[in-house]
Amino acid sequence: QVQLVESGGGLVQPGGSLTLSCRTSFAVDLFAVGWFRQAPGKEREAIACLSRFGESLYQSPSVQGRFIISRDRTKNTVNLQMNMLKPEDTATYYCGSDLDTYHCYQDLEFDHWGQGTQVTVSS
Repeated sequence: QVQLVESGGGLVQPGGSLTLSCRTSFAVDLFAVGWFRQAPGKEREAIACLSRFGESLYQSPSVQGRFIISRDRTKNTVNLQMNMLKPEDTATYYCGSDLDTYHCYQDLEFDHWGQGTQVTVSS
């Protein structure tokens, strides 16, 4: 059974940093894991994905150069380090995965999701 639990959200000022964590019920180097976000009134947006093989893909141009996705095998977590945060980064952030997806690609979707963690960027 796939279980994903996000943590690390909160309120941060513009220009600040925050690191989100997605704890998985499986070894994080077995399947692809991705981060998505959804702002009120907007569709869910794919942000970053880490393949089974450790290859990262940043699907959203707006986060390239500011966000870094990584994993910790000892904790079974996939982390999203978010730097230089902007008010438009305000959203609920979700991680997703499947037990049969190994690679990342631009329009990737998953069947399993966590409950989400709220990130608010505001002064």
